[in-house]
Amino acid sequence: MTLKKRFAFCLLLLCQILLAQNDSITKLKEVVVSDSNLKNFSNTQSVQRLSDSIINRNQPSLTSLLNYNTVIYFKENGLGMTSSPSFRGTTSQQTVVVWNGININSQLLGQTDFNTISTRGFNSIDVKAGGGSVVYGSGAIGGTIHLNNDLKFTDTFKNDFQVYYGEFNTLSAVYGITAATKKWSFDASFTRNSSDNDFKFVGQDAHNLNGQYYNNTLDAAVGFKINAKNSIKFYSEIYDGERHFSLTSPNATKTKYQDYNTRNLLTWSSSFSKFASNLRLAYITEHYNYFEDINRDGFTSGGVKSFIGKYDIDYELSSKIKISTILDYTKNDGIGSGIGRSSREIGGASLLWKHNLTEKWNYEMSARKEVSDVYKSPVLFSVGSRYNFSDFYQLKFNVSRNYRVPTFNDLYWEGSGNPDLKPESSYQAEIGNQFSYKDFRLTLTGYGMKITDMIRWLPNNTGNWSPVNTDKVTIYGAEALLGWKKNFNKHTFDFSGTYGYTVSLDDRTDKQLFYVPYHKLTGSLSYYFKKFSAYYQIIYTGEIFTTSDNNPKYILDAYNVSNIGADYNFSKKNTFKIGIKTANLWNEKYEALPSRFMPGRNLTIYLNLNY
Repeated sequence: MTLKKRFAFCLLLLCQILLAQNDSITKLKEVVVSDSNLKNFSNTQSVQRLSDSIINRNQPSLTSLLNYNTVIYFKENGLGMTSSPSFRGTTSQQTVVVWNGININSQLLGQTDFNTISTRGFNSIDVKAGGGSVVYGSGAIGGTIHLNNDLKFTDTFKNDFQVYYGEFNTLSAVYGITAATKKWSFDASFTRNSSDNDFKFVGQDAHNLNGQYYNNTLDAAVGFKINAKNSIKFYSEIYDGERHFSLTSPNATKTKYQDYNTRNLLTWSSSFSKFASNLRLAYITEHYNYFEDINRDGFTSGGVKSFIGKYDIDYELSSKIKISTILDYTKNDGIGSGIGRSSREIGGASLLWKHNLTEKWNYEMSARKEVSDVYKSPVLFSVGSRYNFSDFYQLKFNVSRNYRVPTFNDLYWEGSGNPDLKPESSYQAEIGNQFSYKDFRLTLTGYGMKITDMIRWLPNNTGNWSPVNTDKVTIYGAEALLGWKKNFNKHTFDFSGTYGYTVSLDDRTDKQLFYVPYHKLTGSLSYYFKKFSAYYQIIYTGEIFTTSDNNPKYILDAYNVSNIGADYNFSKKNTFKIGIKTANLWNEKYEALPSRFMPGRNLTIYLNLNY
């Protein structure tokens, strides 16, 4: 049978279970989360939640939010330009962005551009460190970033309007509406970000040229509770943006890049007896136009249309044991200037097991196998356990195998693609220690990782560049997450911080991978008093190698950047707030990539209305 027939046959078998409902009623929760697997099967790994208050306090791009609040390092080609992560010393293609439970990394590049994700359309954002390929598929090696549109089924109606205006004619505006009853829930937002981005370089008599950008994002989510056992939800996102890439010299050719991405997801959730199921059908498109010279009409373009079917079914074997099965099918159709017309199909099955041995001790096991018409996939697995020694101390460990498949560009690029590529494979282990005492919490995690069959583009016998499986990488390091919150009468202090130490070595050269800093530290201190609040943020990034041989002539210096802000609520019900923020308070001169300087000190004012 073909891959499609196999998937349809498995889905048909599971549908027989769906029909075997009985009269027992399981009430759906007041808040319906968009990604139940993150909640149910990530207890043995580190998960950091960023709430809506943290999201609104940072710049609207996902890059800025994660840069100032997590251990992830970002390679940013200037403010608002292309941005890619290095999570636990891995490459940008080895971190996955998960939108409401669906992997949305580009099928062309294998990664997400974090400056094309506007954060203010989401209720919460979770950062899960470590492998997650058993549940989230290709690329989930360094970690996963989860964008959540969670729906509430309570009588609610509210509007939210936020506008931010800063130097360089930078504008960010968002309007959101939430309306819900006990049967219906609707949440939508529209975001507009734009900037002339013509800031002056710190300490230089030069400005950022050709750096203007804009983007628009429309998010919507609607849910309907058919009855106490069934609900339907629909999520949609449309992104449209254009960036003029900043120049590295005044005489360089001006270029620009246009993105148009759509994401649509329909889900049906059902509960009956000891079963719970979730069927997801997603249609995702990505398209780009690249203008090598904006003064000419010619451009290159490309895009991929993806259909994803994903079926989860959970079974409570007992009050302490839960089993989950995930079946999924993905069809990618690509077309572009470099890849022509290409397509591929992937089918996969995952089995997950969770057992609460006692109230203090549980363990998780999972495995996954994929079938593709393009490449051979290894058997993936994850095993972990968590033990609560006391209210003060909790111990976690996890061991897993994860992978990343070749991208469309790797496989099909005209004249260079390599259809014989194997997926990158990773074995990793981590141990986490969590301490909690009154208002204080600390998480310390140590990890190690071995990656084989790394894909690199190298010159071949004909002189052309082509991707091959060549590199082996050894990674180890440690992370710390710190939080403290204290109330003194009407005064509240809230501190959070992160620190990451990362060693990522090429086994052949024993050199640190370029664009992986050894050290990264973030900190945030907030103060609240009645209607007034203020905060201070800091980020420190250690020196960065920019060449594979770690040549000291081409090291980017360490940098330390701080932001400060304050706002005041003029109403009794937190409906009218005005604030001010100063970014790069100490006017630090820094760059995340060579000759890609970031702005110096700059000011933003903002207005928030909730009614």
